[in-house]
Amino acid sequence: MAKILTIIVSYNFEPWIHRCLPSLLASSHQTDILVIDNNSRDNTKYIIKETYPTVRLIESTENLGFGKANNLGLAIALEEGYDYAFLVNQDAWIDQNCIARLIEVNTANIGIISPIHYDGTGEKLDHGFSIYTQNARLENSYRTCSFVNAAFWLIPKSVIKKVGGFSPIFFHYGEDKDYTNRIHYYGLHIVLADGAKAYHDRQQRQVDRKAFLKSEFVYHLTEYCNINYTFTKAFSMAILASVKKMLSSLGKGRIFETRSYFNIAFRLLGKTMEVRDTRQANKKAFNKIF
Repeated sequence: MAKILTIIVSYNFEPWIHRCLPSLLASSHQTDILVIDNNSRDNTKYIIKETYPTVRLIESTENLGFGKANNLGLAIALEEGYDYAFLVNQDAWIDQNCIARLIEVNTANIGIISPIHYDGTGEKLDHGFSIYTQNARLENSYRTCSFVNAAFWLIPKSVIKKVGGFSPIFFHYGEDKDYTNRIHYYGLHIVLADGAKAYHDRQQRQVDRKAFLKSEFVYHLTEYCNINYTFTKAFSMAILASVKKMLSSLGKGRIFETRSYFNIAFRLLGKTMEVRDTRQANKKAFNKIF
C-alpha cells in the first residue's frame, strides 16, 4: 500500500478543522496527517491535541508562510520514506475515495496529481479550478492542464527529489504557480484524476482593488522567476509588462493604478538579485531549499 503523508499548513484553522481532518481520517486509503501550524491565534492547536490525537502537529512560533511551512512537511515526507506527499489547504476537505482515486493514476511523467475541485457547497466546481482547467488536454487517457492551485496536490517522492520544495522568495501566494512552472521545466505533467472529488470552501471570498493589485505583484513575480523563460524574456514579462500597465493606467487617468503599477515595477526591480538566485536554484536538480 502506498505510504502517504498529508500536509496541512494551518493558520486559524478552527472554522474548517472539523470538516478537513475527519475527511482525511475517514479516507478509504489510509494517510498519515501532519499539520504545520503558523502560530494560530485561535484554538487550532488545542483542538488538534484534544480531539485529533493521531494527527501530528508542528507548532511554529512564527508565521512561516505557505511555502516555507510546506517545505518542512516535504522534507519529513522524504526523510521518513513516504511514497507521496498530499498537500491539502486548511479550508478544504476530501471525498472518502479521493486519495484512492488519485493513486490509481498511472501515466508517464507525472508531476502533480489533482482531484476535481468542487466549491464548499459541493454543488458546482470551484470557480478558480474551472478556469484553470478549461483548456485541459488529453494525454495518455488522462486530462492534463498547465496549472492547478495547490489546494490538493498529490506529489510523488521522485518529483520532490527532482523539483525540490517551494521557492522561499514567495511567502504567501504565487508559490504554486512558480512550482508548476518548474514542473513544466522538468518535462512533467499536471494530471487530473477525474474520479477523485475534493471540496474547497472559498466561494464567499471577495476580491477588492487592493487585493487585485497585490495579486498583480505576485503574478509578475512568478513571471520574473519563470525558468521556462530566458532572463531577458522574464524581465520583459515582469518589469516591462508592469511599466506598460502603468502607462496604460496613466493614459486612462487612473492615478491609483498608475502609482500601484509603478510600485510593482520598482519592487520587482529591487528583487532582481533574489530573483536571479531563485532562478539558478530552481534549475538545479533537487535544489536545497528545504
